[in-house]
Amino acid sequence: MKEFIINENEAGQRFDKYLAKLLREAPKSFFYKMMRKKNITLNGKKATGNEKLLSGDHVKLFLSDETFEKFSGSIAAPRAHHVLDIIYEDENILLINKPAGMLSQPADDGTPSLVEYLTGYLLENGSLTEEDLRTFRPSVCNRLDRNTSGLIAAGKSLVGLQTLSEMFKLRELHKYYLCLVEGVLDEEKYIKGYLAKDKKSNKVTIYKQEKENALPIETRYFPLENNGKRTLLKVELITGRAHQIRAHLASEGHSVVGDPKYGKTEKKLSGQLLHSFQMEFPELTGVLSYLSGKIFTAPVPEIFLTKLKEEQLEESYYENLE
Repeated sequence: MKEFIINENEAGQRFDKYLAKLLREAPKSFFYKMMRKKNITLNGKKATGNEKLLSGDHVKLFLSDETFEKFSGSIAAPRAHHVLDIIYEDENILLINKPAGMLSQPADDGTPSLVEYLTGYLLENGSLTEEDLRTFRPSVCNRLDRNTSGLIAAGKSLVGLQTLSEMFKLRELHKYYLCLVEGVLDEEKYIKGYLAKDKKSNKVTIYKQEKENALPIETRYFPLENNGKRTLLKVELITGRAHQIRAHLASEGHSVVGDPKYGKTEKKLSGQLLHSFQMEFPELTGVLSYLSGKIFTAPVPEIFLTKLKEEQLEESYYENLE
């Protein structure tokens, strides 16, 4: 017999959803059958699977060790080690300053990503245990392109993960980027368009008019300073499509400096000078209400700052960092 006590990261979900994670290798018909036969019980009673779990609930599985091991699978999550630049952390969320060159989420080829580094970090500091990973996996809630640096929000608890994900889905969390672009821009502008992605080339195309299979995009930018040739922009990402800022600005004739895909490469730069700079939380109720109206800022990487100094644009950057 196996017994589990529901914790806060497992509460709030249906019992059958929990069992599907706990017995991830079992067909659904198996644990429904076990519930009917009372081989799986909730708080000592027969269950149907549609019960909403509460913290402290008791789950008992009257199964042999062999059966449990067969259907539970391995609980070890892929993880890797990397010193994370954590801008903010509490019991529910983390905000991490991702370096350029790191993947946000796991790739098919097994290359370590921020998700694995996050899991390793939480296991090492005791925020999670291997046993917790049976039914809850921490994850990031937004993506950045591999060579884009800056703020990524991650859920450390189930309620943190769910609340952050909902904020991104509803576009309630304001996201601001810094980028150095070609050409002179001196007026704030709100631009719209349509974006279509070619999965084979991993490249997007921007259209001015609505087009089949193209998604609507919205971007607002604020010029901070220019040197007569290039401009430092603060960009508000309103919709969050793949490569949106890079492709949208390039379609306006102002590609991001160092962007090999939508602009041109530049000596000493390994990728585009685009950085997820700030996140501003909306007014919140519920568990994360303590984050209402808070603004978090991630400094640009050293290579970005060096380029701003070369272009004599660093003063405007420091003014916006404060």
